[in-house]
Amino acid sequence: MRIGILGGTFDPPHVGHLLAASDACEALTLDRVVWIPAAAQPLKSAIVASPADRLAMVELLIAHDPRFTADPIEIERGGLSFTIDTLRALHDRWKADSALALVLLLGADAAATLPQWREPAGVAELAEVVVLKRAGGAEPPANCRAIDTRRVDVSSTEIRARVRAGRSILGFVPEPVAAYIEGRRLYR
Repeated sequence: MRIGILGGTFDPPHVGHLLAASDACEALTLDRVVWIPAAAQPLKSAIVASPADRLAMVELLIAHDPRFTADPIEIERGGLSFTIDTLRALHDRWKADSALALVLLLGADAAATLPQWREPAGVAELAEVVVLKRAGGAEPPANCRAIDTRRVDVSSTEIRARVRAGRSILGFVPEPVAAYIEGRRLYR
């Protein structure tokens, strides 16, 4: 089984994440993509929504695509989220599947920081590292495979700013995610 692993803060998750995961699923013939919200990322200082809220938003974002599942593994583990620990835990969880192949899906910005990660060589041993490259984006590190994804100019930072300014975020996130953000009064 070929399983894509898509981690991130997802603060909030948006249509750009959804389209990139869909492109990766098709281009890499993945059986599924597991979305893993980080509890706390060592290379990001400001996460605004709680881990539980970010997981709930991911679940709402992917609810209608059977290829996608959300996994709270890093939230349940707590503390800083190190990809090497998550990949080891997933290998242990699925060790009965002799055909298991994990594919770590990274945006270009995350791939650029890969050398700073805990045990980057171990990450590459446990999973094929694939960079989701936007058309016209920077070239990925030499040791990573790249696939082209659709260019969607939307970011979590922009969404949070729009919410703070009282502007609509429909089109940036699906309606259930927008309703969740409004109902929980996130990013105000």
